[in-house]
Amino acid sequence: MKIWQAVVLGLVQGLTEFLPVSSSGHLSFFGNVLNVSTQNAQLVALILHLGTLTAVCAVFFKDIAALFKKPFTTLGYLIIASVPAAVFGVISSLCDLDFWFYDWEWAAVLLAVCFMCTAALLLCTEICVKRRNKALPLKFKVIIPMGLAQAVAIFPGISRSGATICAGSLAGGNAEETAKFSFLMSIPVILGGFVLELGKGLADGSLKADLAAGGAEYAAAIALGFIVSAVAGLVAIKVMLKAIKKANYKWFSLYLVLLAVTCIVLKCVNVF
Repeated sequence: MKIWQAVVLGLVQGLTEFLPVSSSGHLSFFGNVLNVSTQNAQLVALILHLGTLTAVCAVFFKDIAALFKKPFTTLGYLIIASVPAAVFGVISSLCDLDFWFYDWEWAAVLLAVCFMCTAALLLCTEICVKRRNKALPLKFKVIIPMGLAQAVAIFPGISRSGATICAGSLAGGNAEETAKFSFLMSIPVILGGFVLELGKGLADGSLKADLAAGGAEYAAAIALGFIVSAVAGLVAIKVMLKAIKKANYKWFSLYLVLLAVTCIVLKCVNVF
């Protein structure tokens, strides 16, 4: 991987992790377009996700600290909501699900379908939220759908933040509380995914092989990608929090429809 490729992917990851447009889908899309080596695509994605994890920890530091204060209600909700994603994450790792989206003949078609699903969900949520009269506080009725939505969002193209916020909002949750909880939900998922893939890479020797083959430039590219991802993530969180207050998701939905069409067009001209 070249340094400029890492900067682009870091920017893409940082801006799209917290916007409802699917960071994994964008990494797959740009990874294919930029012809980034699929051999180390998973490692790169994990490092970039750690960058956005740094961003969410910086913005929600006080909320994270509050998790460990009595009565631990939000912490309990967070653990429960993370279980479905943990189960699906293990299954995904065993089945090499991400590989299909990075190095499969029909990756563009799969991404287009998932982008369209996210677009439809966002538009439906905006319509429903603007029509309701009152919202519920954070409770089981809200966090269970959010946990299940996060598990489904393991597919690139299905936005994790978009799916969880929409699920919580459609279940009647308060928009701002749901958004904050969605961002907190990203912490165990990113950390869990990193530890799982790190252990897998160390066990089979692929991580050491990737780093050895890439050399100093590869290591520098990953480090720079991490920094860019963290900074861009800070910007994306601020933008998303403003959009949530007005339940204004239609422009994200339109963007995803155009991106889905682009995937199909690029597939037709053999760019993917």
